[in-house]
Amino acid sequence: MKKNACKTLLYASLLLLAGCGGTDKGQMSETPDYTRYVDPYIGSGGHGHVFVGANVPFGFVQLGPTSIPQQWDWTSGYHISDSTVIGFPHTHLSGTGIGDLNDVTLMPVVGEVKYARGTEDDQKSGLWSYSDRSKEKVRPGYYSTRLMRYGVDVELTATKRVGFHKYTFPTADDAAVVFDLQNGGCWDAPTETYMAGVDSVTVEGYRFSTGWANEQKVFFVAKFSRPFKSFDLIEDGMKDAKGGALYARASFDTEAGEPLYVKVALSPTSIENAGMNLQAELPGWDFDATVEAAREEWNKELGKIDIQVSDEKTKRVFYTALYHTMVAPSEFCDVNGDYYGADHKMHKDEGFVNYTTLSCWDTYRAAHPLMTIIHPERMADIANTFINIYKQQGKLPVWHLMGCETNTMVGNPGISILADAVLKGYVKDTLAAYEALKTSAMLDERGMDIRKKYGFIPYDKMLESVAIDMEYAIADWAVAQVAKRMGYEDDYEYFLDRSHSYRNFFDPATGFMRGKGTNGEFHEPFNPFASTHREDDYCEGNAWQYTFLVPHDFDGLVGCYGSKEAFIEKLDSLFVAESTLVGEDVSPDISGLIGQYAHGNEPSHHVTYFYTMAGQPWKGADKIRRILTTLYNDCPDGLSGNEDVGAMSAWYVLSAMGLYQVEPAGGRYFFGSPIVDKAELKVRDGVFTITARNNSAENKYIQSVRLNGQPYAKGWIDFEDMAKGGSLEFEMGAGQICWY
Repeated sequence: MKKNACKTLLYASLLLLAGCGGTDKGQMSETPDYTRYVDPYIGSGGHGHVFVGANVPFGFVQLGPTSIPQQWDWTSGYHISDSTVIGFPHTHLSGTGIGDLNDVTLMPVVGEVKYARGTEDDQKSGLWSYSDRSKEKVRPGYYSTRLMRYGVDVELTATKRVGFHKYTFPTADDAAVVFDLQNGGCWDAPTETYMAGVDSVTVEGYRFSTGWANEQKVFFVAKFSRPFKSFDLIEDGMKDAKGGALYARASFDTEAGEPLYVKVALSPTSIENAGMNLQAELPGWDFDATVEAAREEWNKELGKIDIQVSDEKTKRVFYTALYHTMVAPSEFCDVNGDYYGADHKMHKDEGFVNYTTLSCWDTYRAAHPLMTIIHPERMADIANTFINIYKQQGKLPVWHLMGCETNTMVGNPGISILADAVLKGYVKDTLAAYEALKTSAMLDERGMDIRKKYGFIPYDKMLESVAIDMEYAIADWAVAQVAKRMGYEDDYEYFLDRSHSYRNFFDPATGFMRGKGTNGEFHEPFNPFASTHREDDYCEGNAWQYTFLVPHDFDGLVGCYGSKEAFIEKLDSLFVAESTLVGEDVSPDISGLIGQYAHGNEPSHHVTYFYTMAGQPWKGADKIRRILTTLYNDCPDGLSGNEDVGAMSAWYVLSAMGLYQVEPAGGRYFFGSPIVDKAELKVRDGVFTITARNNSAENKYIQSVRLNGQPYAKGWIDFEDMAKGGSLEFEMGAGQICWY
């Protein structure tokens, strides 16, 4: 029963039923219903890896189905091609390249079952069932399906910390809800578990595990709407996790059409706090009201950008992209502020909202710059999260998950995020922030000691040397900007000089960034199309992509080529080179190719805006429009690469409005080619309106710009000019000109 959704009429109809038109007319109000444009299936096919299920913006709980496969395209637990369901966990990842989470899984069953994940060749090998995709529906804050094996209808919704289940069983005297703390498999493994029936309607427990997040802790309290007739821990034949059962069964007699409700509250700190979260967020049992509250919460957040565009497809892609930028980061604390720290200790309320799922290498480029514009109320908490992670683990986050540092990906991306927040005025304690920035940038780990010794990272000292060093250079520039703002001139000069280390890799003979050895010789043999995944000089890329990974020093990069004309010629060649990748183990992240420009991965995302910086914005407009209209679409295979925790979607949201923050920090958003005709953004001090007049597929080139009614002769706008509210007007046309 596996199906390829993007190519079938069945899933074309599902998109209409469950995605684009997902809300009922009865839910409409005077406030525009932005949720009706959200299709959570977008990115659930191909390599998008998005979460499909019920959640609220930035919520700790992501409640949805998980399938049997534990392969790369199932890192979120769901793929549109596969209709198997092993249960409904309360935590998921969205758009990552590595799997984890799937904590505290519930599965409604009828009859005797084998307490295991199972294999698809034998439906009785585990708990799993096929999902009836003809009945599956998903929209912001709501998910439903039918489990064909058991004849159970499942409906799910959520608050930030509570998952709310509605199960409608057939008539049966052997119905049950199974608690599964095993799960994980190759993603993670339980290290300690506990479950107990507290009374006839309450179950409590916890799951400690190790995986990508190496010391994860999740506590829970579950309450049923009516008493179970028995609660049994399943241990016989199972490999226990340090004395605790991995499965439990709450049994019921059921009547057809009579719903059974379960509320499951999570906490990162304690069972007691899980109970507190439950009482605070969901004390009642009104499922429909909870669904509506989740929709309203999504609608409020999606309404921070109101767009006008004649194309309904563009609206679907835009608002789904905006939706995906708010699945994470996730609030990682209890309602009273208690949280699980990076030091793996429980912390009492310290006066801020703590966050997790910080995919910094992906999100520093677009997702966080978007957040600084439309989520100013969250920025102080994001900054405090970063500063406290530094205090607890001795450095800013690299890729932080559930209180654990995974050290995934290269460079120091957390530096850029915090530096951007400082430069945009979101950080009160700038001294603490600067300490975190400077200390993190100076740690002798992950190749920095080698870089200090040689002035760059030689290929004969470390794999992925070019990628690691160039990302460090980007972070150094960000530290330098904060040092300059704070008057630390010596630090400014030091980090600015270090941000130029990428120049060591430039080979004027080939025009590429190449690995260089301790002897000063470039790495041979050399093929700019070659990429061996994590076994060469680059990371998830090749020389074509990494040659342009200098968003912080455009003039310096141009200087490598001797003239702007020579640089533009090289930049042009990126988009017309053959889309060929060479290597035995080419990274699957190199996707969404236009020539050798790889939109499916973040190191390329700023490159089209180099044309604006180089004085030929029409060339950038051509390519940006092509990306917007061909590499994003409204079918399940609607993304050209992993969603990467909102990174891919944030690029779309910003670029659709005509701008993008190229530099890693500071807030200069360069202009491209807006695809929406008008966007009203709720910003820090009011409303900022972006209008593209005379806009069309042909009139994709900016002819002139006005800021607050006055002629504007720059190729970029500063963050502060947006944050204080006002208007930006693009006059569009067919003329290929430079207006500034």
